[in-house]
Amino acid sequence: MTDEPPGGFLTLGDLEAAGAAKSARDVWEFVQGGAGAETTLRGNRDAFYRQTLRPRVLTGVDRIDLRTTILGTPVAAPFFVAPTAYQGLLCADGELATARAAGAAGLLAVYSTLSTRSLEEVAAAAPDGLRWFQLYLQPEAGVARRLVERAERAGYRALVLTVDMPLLANRDRQLRSGLAVDTPAPIGNGADVHSPPRALTADGGRFLLRVDTAATWEVVDRLREWTRLPIVVKGVLTGEDARRAVDHGASAVIVSNHGGRQLDGAPATLDVLPEVVEAVGRDAEVYLDGGVRRGSDVLMALALGARAVGIGRPVLWALAAGGEAGVARLLSLLEVDVATVMALTGRTTVPAIDRALLGAPRW
Repeated sequence: MTDEPPGGFLTLGDLEAAGAAKSARDVWEFVQGGAGAETTLRGNRDAFYRQTLRPRVLTGVDRIDLRTTILGTPVAAPFFVAPTAYQGLLCADGELATARAAGAAGLLAVYSTLSTRSLEEVAAAAPDGLRWFQLYLQPEAGVARRLVERAERAGYRALVLTVDMPLLANRDRQLRSGLAVDTPAPIGNGADVHSPPRALTADGGRFLLRVDTAATWEVVDRLREWTRLPIVVKGVLTGEDARRAVDHGASAVIVSNHGGRQLDGAPATLDVLPEVVEAVGRDAEVYLDGGVRRGSDVLMALALGARAVGIGRPVLWALAAGGEAGVARLLSLLEVDVATVMALTGRTTVPAIDRALLGAPRW
């Protein structure tokens, strides 16, 4: 009989199955589901499948350096933990486990407004860790401002404003799964977040989150008045919106379709990344999330102009599979995978990754 592998899984390819085996069915369907018929959810992965890499040989790859910077702060690798809600559904420690693992790895982690632990608890779990706070704008400006002020006091280094959810999409799989979380709602940020009882199922099983549906680009101007923290706009899929974000003072944008959980039929993030990079130019950093699973995915996004890449669902899978050890295992395996792909494509540093790394698409 063999011992269980570190973190509960042996390879990145084992991760999803390991998480599924240890999760309640309704929770797993919530994690895995997308909007509508889930065409955008599948499209995120298809975009990576279509792309190819050009191997280079005899380039001297005995030393591979994954280090880079994100908004000027050094990080150990060109990927980060993307914000995901309700991590406590997958692991008792939830966001605290993620914080400890990411902090130990020297990686940025972004924490959701809808975390199951308060932003202060997360900060205390990994006081030296690099962390950003993801903000859903609440209908009352005072509520949003209090969240911003709390994040600044707790040492978060940037605000990530999610702009692609003025209302919640139809999520068929979630409706069918019947996920229910009883009162009190599992939101660590407490009274500063508006969420109804039975936070994940209301209105016949539909998750309700109160956000500011009347928000316009002026909301970015308002945030700049509230805080000195850099503002990152998440949920951008067009060059026009990326440019508007930068013109209103954003330091970075995240090309994201909410993991396929909002507009079904929206393009894959990898497909629109070049348009956004061109629109932004050198005026802001560009990141990407959506469908990232392997080191090859990370390099493809970097080659198309992303500064760094967010990892979403795999972190939840890792939490389910092994808690803090699972997340640590995921981040370690992903670092090795990125380094391996860099070596096989003849790149020894992150700045050396460019479009010449990409080959002809498969179709």
